[in-house]
Amino acid sequence: MWLHMPNITLSITGETRQKMKRHPEVRWSNAIRALIERKLRDFEEAERLARKSRLTERDVEWLTKQAAGDAARHAKRLLHESHG
Repeated sequence: MWLHMPNITLSITGETRQKMKRHPEVRWSNAIRALIERKLRDFEEAERLARKSRLTERDVEWLTKQAAGDAARHAKRLLHESHG
């Protein structure tokens, strides 16, 4: 049984299009569909976890700032090590 799937159109840069042409073995429609489906599963999982969470928005903001600070410190350390 054939199911009709709606089409979408997306815009890409000319550079991206040229790079895609170098890989004709890839079925780009399938690749993009898989990426979209994976992203949707990620959102569904995040929503499921959020429903179970006892964190407040303030907690999430604090954790976000902490993670950003940790990431910045790590990046600076890596940069220093690569130039040291």
